[in-house]
Amino acid sequence: MNSCSKTHVLDHHFLKVPSHVFEESVESTLKVIQNLTNVITSHLHHHDDHDLDQLSHHHAISDCVDLLGSSTQLLNWSLHGIHDPKGYEQFYGTGDVRSDIRTWLSAALANQATCMEGLNDAKTVVVDNMRSSSVLENNLNELLTKSLINLLNMVQVQQNILFPRSKHYNHDLHRNISEHFRYPNVTVAQDGSGNFTKIMDAVLSAPKHSQRHYVIFVKRGLYREYVDIDSNTWNLVIIGEGRDLTVVTGNRSYGGGWPTYHTATFAVTGQGFIAINMGFENTAEPNNHQAVALRSNSDCSAFYQCKFIGHQDTLYAHSNRQFYKKCRISGTVDFIFGRAKAVFQNCHILSRQNRVEGKNTITANGRNFSESNSGFSFQKCTIFGDSIAKNSVRATTPTYLGRPWGKYSRTVFMQTYMSNIINSEGWMDWEGGTYRLDTLYYGEYKNSGPGSEMGGRVKWPGFHVIANSSAASAFTVAEFIQGDSWLPFTMIPYVGGLG
Repeated sequence: MNSCSKTHVLDHHFLKVPSHVFEESVESTLKVIQNLTNVITSHLHHHDDHDLDQLSHHHAISDCVDLLGSSTQLLNWSLHGIHDPKGYEQFYGTGDVRSDIRTWLSAALANQATCMEGLNDAKTVVVDNMRSSSVLENNLNELLTKSLINLLNMVQVQQNILFPRSKHYNHDLHRNISEHFRYPNVTVAQDGSGNFTKIMDAVLSAPKHSQRHYVIFVKRGLYREYVDIDSNTWNLVIIGEGRDLTVVTGNRSYGGGWPTYHTATFAVTGQGFIAINMGFENTAEPNNHQAVALRSNSDCSAFYQCKFIGHQDTLYAHSNRQFYKKCRISGTVDFIFGRAKAVFQNCHILSRQNRVEGKNTITANGRNFSESNSGFSFQKCTIFGDSIAKNSVRATTPTYLGRPWGKYSRTVFMQTYMSNIINSEGWMDWEGGTYRLDTLYYGEYKNSGPGSEMGGRVKWPGFHVIANSSAASAFTVAEFIQGDSWLPFTMIPYVGGLG
């Protein structure tokens, strides 16, 4: 049983329009995506050999094809939710059709934005021709955006009414998952004592579209490899011996010729992914700019007692619903970024010494449209300067809670301890620009520590000191990522409310 599928919907009135209108709009959008895929694929196969010598140029195009394919899958899931609200959840969703569809449509918007970012960064004849193409320009920049926003506007914002969950059903499922976690399907060990010596080989052994957890146990070691879990590999669980003992490492970077999306040491798209006791790192030097340790596009993905280490863009929470519990995340510039709908609970956020920029930003949320339901929420975390080496002095680089990568950037810190590493203003604008400061939503609620003092905070229209618990509750696990409907089945402990 898929970990994203847990409850049944009573109220089917989650659309503002007749269902056939929504379905016709989805089908029309799928045609746009297919046409775009054909155009981009033709450029991928009819290329200038000189351009393919540049890895970033080739990957910018192939990444677009993959991202549009993912959007096709998400839209098809949305259609299943409309056609069969009680049956679709067995494969794709949480049972809250409204939240699922809004999440998937928001993820499709994130996919489109990432595609265009990659094309814009790739300076080649092929990409220049694509960007000047009327088909690409009109459809991707305008038609696809408008179609996805139109679909989002057709879906109700309020929560659906849910059937109460069966205790017996939950108990049985919890027991089965416990057994799977105790007895892995395969083991990875560098010394040859397991089934595989490389993590990626173990991933390739997993069944496609699995409705049960497929558990990979990774013995301690430093794994120098790149892992990419595709959209057809569902409910994969990777468990290490400890975040400092089982580590996946790489050094791809934007400065080294890779698109940001493709710099990830470890990337996962397939839904229902779980990582426990794992370390993920990107060791590229700070002057190489963007260098991702882990990227997750996985809906209902969860990370427990994991470590993410890098400099700029360490953790790419790309899209869909994500949960991080008791994780250690360190970096310098925008080191938690993306367009996911993510909650970070009881995590250690660590700012590294930055001799290149002279200042750090923890988050760069890329929510581009008000209709998107994405954003970041940090609850009961701690923020300090990092001390990479044992017994070394903590970093002192002035650090900001975030800056608005997207026009409607949304990030909230709640019940979090902030050391004096946090600058008194709290938040930073985007490269000196002011046009996003009235459309973003940045909030703080009942934080503590010297870095949480409100006296010097920014005076932007979009900054909010959250005054009451009801407003703060909107950013909790239960409400923001519908965690009560899927997290219990990951076995990862969490607090649903403010606690």
